[in-house]
Amino acid sequence: MQECQVPFTCELCEKQLSCQLDQIEHNKWSIAQRMKEITYKIVVMSNKGGVGKSTVTTNLGVALARKGYKVGIADADIHGPNIPKMLGVEGKRLKNSSGGVLPLEVLPNLKVASLSFLIEDPSMPVIWRDSAKWDFLCELMGSVCWGNLDYLLVDLPPGTGNEAISIIELIGKVDGSVIVTTPQEVVLLDVRKAVLFSKDSNVPVIGIVENMSGLVCPHCSKNIDVFKTGGGERICRELGVDFLGKIPLDPGITEKCDDGRAFVDASPDSDASKAFNEIVEKCELFVKTQKEVFDEVTVYREVPFLGKVPVDPDFLNDRTGR
Repeated sequence: MQECQVPFTCELCEKQLSCQLDQIEHNKWSIAQRMKEITYKIVVMSNKGGVGKSTVTTNLGVALARKGYKVGIADADIHGPNIPKMLGVEGKRLKNSSGGVLPLEVLPNLKVASLSFLIEDPSMPVIWRDSAKWDFLCELMGSVCWGNLDYLLVDLPPGTGNEAISIIELIGKVDGSVIVTTPQEVVLLDVRKAVLFSKDSNVPVIGIVENMSGLVCPHCSKNIDVFKTGGGERICRELGVDFLGKIPLDPGITEKCDDGRAFVDASPDSDASKAFNEIVEKCELFVKTQKEVFDEVTVYREVPFLGKVPVDPDFLNDRTGR
């Protein structure tokens, strides 16, 4: 069969409606070419909304970029694409090139692509069926010119539904998942589902982040457990996964996100920024160790040639009775 070598997915091709080639296979090929240029792919997920998943993704991405890594953030949260707002680039537009769509460079080492860049009015809801979501996720992974990256962070929508399944299927090999939770019991019930989903999808669980973990009183400097504390560590022990750290409930995080500046960049000496940086170090160690183990397991060694076994030329005839 004739193959198409267009470097982006069919959704952006002007010949899509008239093309007779296998578009599904071409999209898979296009995404695979993009993913080859990225060393580590990490998904950030939660099974419940409102736990600060996008905030964690944004700050982890900026923290990695500040360390000199080339980082991309793919905002796959179709119904709530908030990453651009948190990075101060809401309302910007992406540009096309001969090779596909150019992601927006928000820092010297940080690129971002989001549905937010394609929506004229950010207050309008995205009312799409699964087929439209699939097309967009194909474009996000296969039409965006991510280039050579050390890390690609994918901000997944809450839950374990269509978008999460599709992203993992499209990427092919995900190097790890970071699961975000808050300390209260009602959220921890859903963490188990996210961990089991990740394992069932053959995605290694890097660990769990406990967000909004305690508040330092601005008057007496005592710690207040607004949403309890320690739940993340306890669930990690139960499920046998690593605990990546606690991020305190700091009003400055909300303020900086609303202002469009990552907290780790605006307040690098704060306790929350130190927690983010420690989480980044644990993620680095995990994916690098996993890659070393994978490379060691998949080493192909030369097998000695022992010689040919002669075969009777009438063997087939004898078996068929001819």
